[in-house]
Amino acid sequence: MASSSNSSQSNNGDKLLRFGVFEVDLVAGELRKSGKRIRLQEQPFQVLVTLLENAAQVVTRDDLRQKIWPADTFVDFDHSLNTAVNKIRDSLGDSATSPRFIETLARRGYRFIAPVDGVEPAIPATRGFSSEVSFSSPDSASSPGEALHPDLHVPVPRRGLVRGLFALIQVMFLVFYLSALSHLRDVDRIASSFLTGWMPLLLTGAVLMTGTIGIPLRFYLISAVAFDFRKLGENFRRLFPFVLALDQLWAVAPFLLIPQIGIGLAFAATAALLYIPFSERTLIRMAYQEK
Repeated sequence: MASSSNSSQSNNGDKLLRFGVFEVDLVAGELRKSGKRIRLQEQPFQVLVTLLENAAQVVTRDDLRQKIWPADTFVDFDHSLNTAVNKIRDSLGDSATSPRFIETLARRGYRFIAPVDGVEPAIPATRGFSSEVSFSSPDSASSPGEALHPDLHVPVPRRGLVRGLFALIQVMFLVFYLSALSHLRDVDRIASSFLTGWMPLLLTGAVLMTGTIGIPLRFYLISAVAFDFRKLGENFRRLFPFVLALDQLWAVAPFLLIPQIGIGLAFAATAALLYIPFSERTLIRMAYQEK
């Protein structure tokens, strides 16, 4: 009896596919997150199961059509498949631009890129894919399933964190501009203490002009990342030469505070600020990948 019970428990365990906080029950036909059921229609569920069964392998659109949409089914296949994948992503909290689970391969198909417990690491095949599940221990999940940024070659972080860091940088510059513009007399006074002739006036004018231009720029970037504007990556690449020039000019701002912070700290702060625009570009590339 004990042997029969153990066998039953093993079979039940073999019918669960786990990835992250999610699990798919192949017997009940359910997707669960931390034990709570998530509603997913039949066709999206079948697409998800197929991708899980072939984790780390490319599953072509034609493979999915043959497996899930029979030849005698009269539907707009492309629209149905796109809809199914979008519903899966919504259920998993995933994104096509920064995938943690389902990667889109243009004009080819899809690949499940997260480690899956209950599936053997896939062996690349020249044609087709396995329609059966092979089971292994959780330790068998390996690095090929890890989601890596295709250009930066680093693990893809959570988009919320990346967007939050980018927004904080914009807020920092916004504070710089507002503070400098509200203390223009102090800027002129400090500049006059170590510059002569018309140079203090030129520096004050540069602060006034760049600060006035920078404020709407930062508001745009803050609002774009807050509302997750999907063309922000493309737009930021176009704006980057201007952002780089603006940020490099404001990187010397700590030298105006030498009487308060000393020359050593001014150099350190300037060195950090010189790197900021490149950090902004990297964060945008992480959050808004090109399709």
